[in-house]
Amino acid sequence: MAEILLFHHAHGQTAGFLAFADELRTAGHVVHAPDLYDGKTFTDLDDGVGYAREVGFDTIGERGRRAADGLPNELVYGGFSLGAMPAQMLAQTRPGARGALLFSAAFPASEFGASWPPGVPLQIHMMEADEWAVEDLPAARELTETTDGAELFLYPGHRHLFADNSLPDYDESAAALLNERVLAFLKAVE
Repeated sequence: MAEILLFHHAHGQTAGFLAFADELRTAGHVVHAPDLYDGKTFTDLDDGVGYAREVGFDTIGERGRRAADGLPNELVYGGFSLGAMPAQMLAQTRPGARGALLFSAAFPASEFGASWPPGVPLQIHMMEADEWAVEDLPAARELTETTDGAELFLYPGHRHLFADNSLPDYDESAAALLNERVLAFLKAVE
């Protein structure tokens, strides 16, 4: 069993995000899925990103950092798109990380003031033609090329939040493969 701190995307805690967390729980893992948006959800991604801008990306990151307070250090950090920011920050800066799962986003390791921590496995999942993630792809490639135990999975297509079954971007076959890879990753870090 792995313990995971999972962060939502800019739509907020959608039914599909919560269903993903529940799938991990059903597989026997402990999942913490904090709400970084104070209960707000957005049907339009641009509106959700606008809300994050209004609140401030630093504030969103700080909410993510505070969500880890009181939890064990030995966590797997995961995040979808916007949620990849606090997930990667915590994986790189909080001692004891067991691993990181980044979905539809990645940042240069230098963004968080340090290189990727040795011995912390990483999986990054993106669609190869996702216009939202195209600027993150070089960072994802650099992370996987410079980090032992890092994997980058590129799925065919252009959808951004393809693993969230409550959004129009949902891609059933890509999501099923992502779930399979994530569960194997979590089994390996137990």
